[in-house]
Amino acid sequence: MVLEADIKAQLNQYLQLLESDIVLKVSTGSDNVSNDMLALVDELASMSSKITVEKTQLTRTPSFSVNRVGEDTGVTFAGVPLGHEFTSLVLALLQVSGRAPKVDQNVIDQIKNISGEYHFESYISLSCHNCPDVVQALNVMSILNPGITHTMIDGAAFKEEAESKNVMAVPSVFLDGEFFSGGRISLEEILAKMGKGADASELSNKDPYDVLVVGGGPSGASAAIYAARKGIRTGIVAERFGGQVQDTMSIENFISVKRTEGPKLVASLEEHVKEYDIDVMNLQRANRIEKKDLFELELESGAVLKSKSVIVSTGARWRNVGVPGEQEFKNKGVAYCPHCDGPLFEGKDVAVIGGGNSGIEAAIDLAGIVKHVTVIEFNPELKADDVLQKRLYSLPNVTVIKNAQTKEITGTDNVNGITYVERDTEEEKHIELQGVFVQIGLVPNTDWLAETVERNRIGEIVIDKHGATNVSGLFAAGDCTDGPYNQIIISMGSGANAALGAFDYLIRN
Repeated sequence: MVLEADIKAQLNQYLQLLESDIVLKVSTGSDNVSNDMLALVDELASMSSKITVEKTQLTRTPSFSVNRVGEDTGVTFAGVPLGHEFTSLVLALLQVSGRAPKVDQNVIDQIKNISGEYHFESYISLSCHNCPDVVQALNVMSILNPGITHTMIDGAAFKEEAESKNVMAVPSVFLDGEFFSGGRISLEEILAKMGKGADASELSNKDPYDVLVVGGGPSGASAAIYAARKGIRTGIVAERFGGQVQDTMSIENFISVKRTEGPKLVASLEEHVKEYDIDVMNLQRANRIEKKDLFELELESGAVLKSKSVIVSTGARWRNVGVPGEQEFKNKGVAYCPHCDGPLFEGKDVAVIGGGNSGIEAAIDLAGIVKHVTVIEFNPELKADDVLQKRLYSLPNVTVIKNAQTKEITGTDNVNGITYVERDTEEEKHIELQGVFVQIGLVPNTDWLAETVERNRIGEIVIDKHGATNVSGLFAAGDCTDGPYNQIIISMGSGANAALGAFDYLIRN
């Protein structure tokens, strides 16, 4: 038996939902993966009279495809889709049988309208939590459009093939044999990357909004929900729904939820937003805003959206240190939020890059959790307030290295050290550790606003207690503003506050 009893019981319930007969076409050899695959598909067939198994020869062995009777759908699993990919298998069975995928109708229409042939391959790991989103998106495309195929490839089962394509991280997606994308990518992002996304003219033809929210992170979602609850016409335009939270793995300070993960929180936000009559325009980047009779928001696509009021909630991004290893080990030991990720490094050695207030506050926080903290500061002296420096130097498990230039963050699967250069002697040194917190500040995503609205010296939008800016009818919320703290829960409150401020503005004007 391949499946454990509790999983099998759960699967049994799902298989009751199959709408029509499906055929699993299996290509196997005499290896262990083939044996496990054959055992899995036989077990599936034994659980439902709607599933039959056929032996065949596919491009890869071992692999199996999920098909309608007499029709190849183009959905193939090369490897045994257990672990995180078990959900991908279950959804493929249900959707191939005829159950509609939970996708917006306009996205379904976009997929069905794609002409030509597209052959996707995704290299994954069964322990990867980002991979299923990509696999499921590509499977949906294959099921809805006969010109599209997708093969999920377990890199462990096809190691030589993965190495020959220089696959060093998962998920890695190839289209017609050429590298297409790496990392988490949504269905809408895949369509946009293929040039098959929403048309600019469709957006420009939309009626004006009462409130238009720019940004789809926690503050933007909160603002849109609060506005929609007032019964006014609400739109939300986002470059990437969920924003920075999508990349946060562990969240343990979202009050009332002991622990969650960023993607899971974003999925809940999206679900909540969809409960209301909110026009969500994802994968759209704001270019500029101008106030005429109405506000006119120009998008990078050339589309122009109009609204009586606007809430800017475009968030901020961590300022990168820009050295080798930083991007490669993001969420694998490289972190940016000590409040969020600090507890994951309990009992370990870490470094903090940055000697300003945020860096020293991070080091003080981390010192109470981790085994040892090394602070690396580029300048000859720390820039943090004296009171913070005194507190830092009183701690027994902190080392401060000043006048040092970070050269590289090293590691294999995860971070294992940091290399820096002493600026006065030019001597290179290396420290072994398990985590690096980059704390050289945040960069608010407000460059696109130019001179439209008042911003402080570091680019944050200046707001009053109602979330209002110096431009009447233009509000702002979350990490793009001059609010004192950047936390998910604070951003949500800030978004709600701005929405109430915008509603108050509308009823008075």
